[in-house]
Amino acid sequence: MENSRRDFIKKTTLASSGIVFGINSMSAKSYNRIIGANDRIQIGIAGFSNRAKGALIPAFNGHSKAQNFEIVGVSDIWNRRRDEGQAFVKNLTGNKIKQWRNNEEMYDKNEIDAVIISTADFQHALHTVQAANAKKDAYVEKPFAETMADARVGMKAVKESGIVFQIGSQRRSGANYHAAEDYIKSGKFGDIVMVEMSWNVNQPGRWRLPQLVKEIRESDTDWARYQMNRPKADWDPRKYLEYRLFWPYSSGIPGQWMSHQIDTVHWFSGYNHPRSVAANGGIYLWKDGRKNYDTMSAVFDYGPENDPTTGFQVTYSSRFTNSAGGTKEIYYSNGGELNLDTNKVSDNGGLAKRHASAMDMQPNKLAAYNLSENAVKVVTSANTGADNMTSVHMLNWMESVRNRNVNTNGPVEAAYNHSIANIMTTAALRTGLKATFDEKTQDVLAGGNIFQY
Repeated sequence: MENSRRDFIKKTTLASSGIVFGINSMSAKSYNRIIGANDRIQIGIAGFSNRAKGALIPAFNGHSKAQNFEIVGVSDIWNRRRDEGQAFVKNLTGNKIKQWRNNEEMYDKNEIDAVIISTADFQHALHTVQAANAKKDAYVEKPFAETMADARVGMKAVKESGIVFQIGSQRRSGANYHAAEDYIKSGKFGDIVMVEMSWNVNQPGRWRLPQLVKEIRESDTDWARYQMNRPKADWDPRKYLEYRLFWPYSSGIPGQWMSHQIDTVHWFSGYNHPRSVAANGGIYLWKDGRKNYDTMSAVFDYGPENDPTTGFQVTYSSRFTNSAGGTKEIYYSNGGELNLDTNKVSDNGGLAKRHASAMDMQPNKLAAYNLSENAVKVVTSANTGADNMTSVHMLNWMESVRNRNVNTNGPVEAAYNHSIANIMTTAALRTGLKATFDEKTQDVLAGGNIFQY
């Protein structure tokens, strides 16, 4: 076990440096199984997290019978999570599944065809590398990566392996979001001139697990394996369980919340990443030892690299300290707005006749349009117990695995691009400098210097 752990750390360190360890690093038996049209597809769970328990496994289970899929085991480096995962699936499906102490054990005997990855934020891309090298299709929770080194190696592994990959950005399977994309790309909306986004809660306990922090013991897990390629640190149960509060295990708000909303900007506009990001924030109220901010705001500049006079701005704000305003996701053109909270297109703010005539122009007012009514309805195969977008997103991946279609709703390019925006935001927050992106090296720069930690 100790030798296996050392080997794993060595390999993931190489991977994070941009070297994808080759197919021979996994058992040759991993390539013997070929999925037939009528075969039952065997699934492993990498990381029995709250997200896996509350959404991903229920969404999967709602479609598993119709798609002929089955969860056969759970991999987790904490023994308690393995036991809980096994019990949860047994209660949900009646099936007793296997336990694996780590992902190497899960992949070693070629007992699965695909994997659902729901581990800590900073581990997603490197766990994707493992899946890709084992030739296992993967549904991967977002954010994809918190550093560009991890993002690069993760995308490279997916592209070279040809696995069916789905990033857990479930908006990409939302009927209203597809209707919004169609409407914007039809030209009826006009050019995007501004986007406003927010995500506000009043939750001092968000991402806190104080009772589990008291109960977990280092001897019950593998702290060195958990840290992967992050700077080595002494055992800290908070960084293990409440990692979303601690950089560099998570960026917090950008990786958890902003990644969902900024992804739609890339999707609708066709731009892969911002030209620049300026941001600030702080721990203004919840002073509980966390290192990630409880409040932040960021301003993004999007547009073609060769024409800085063309494009649009995105403003994003989020706070844990007051929930007023809730979530907001509004796109503006000169003719009005597309509001993804109300799912309505309106002429709100459009160019009025009295202002247009002063410039010898025509007024510009969008016709009312209901995204919900005009969205293509997707009927799920069962009551999944998860939100509809996650259910449909999981179904899209399962169908893609069955049909060998690598063009899922959430491709690896989308995962890579939201990572760029997240990392640019983190760089701006942590350095106080404007962040940019170097297309040649694929690095995020803060004040002209490469940003990592």
